[in-house]
Amino acid sequence: MDTGGYKIRNQNEIHFLSFAVVGWIDVFTRKEYRDIVVDSLAFCQESKTLRLHGWCIMSSHIHLLASSGSYDLSGTLRDFKKFTSKEVVGAIKSNGHESRKEWMIEMFRQAGGTNSRNTDYQFWQQDNQPKECYSPEFTIQKLNYIHNNPVKAGIVDRPEEYLYSSARDYHNKKNCGLLKIAFI
Repeated sequence: MDTGGYKIRNQNEIHFLSFAVVGWIDVFTRKEYRDIVVDSLAFCQESKTLRLHGWCIMSSHIHLLASSGSYDLSGTLRDFKKFTSKEVVGAIKSNGHESRKEWMIEMFRQAGGTNSRNTDYQFWQQDNQPKECYSPEFTIQKLNYIHNNPVKAGIVDRPEEYLYSSARDYHNKKNCGLLKIAFI
């Protein structure tokens, strides 16, 4: 396993990225945890020139089609993962209604204990494999994959019905979702 981090060679090109929670734990079944991710992505758009071309938050993972303006895409993603890890774990710890709190925190603690890069907890898996979108056809294929994830999971009947995705933006051909989209 490569522990050298992201291998994004062309920082300005669109990349297909997936981030999964350790153990594929269904953390994002709660709105407050999904909203941490949305707010963090919005911050990266505003402060770190992150361009989102497509996105979707599922129960245990997220998918992005992303590129960067003038900022380092690898650095932005590293900072995003580090920040959301701390924020989501903290939100789980302080959530009095979280029935799986002890179990999840222990899973994150165990994962962190086996990783020299962490001091306490590990939230995101490290085996991400960014894929550069080398052609318009490949980019559209990945965008369709992202948007159809909630349909395949049986959450919605049509991609544009899912709130935590860019499918409604593409369906309406305008920015009308939770995050600003740089259309492809």
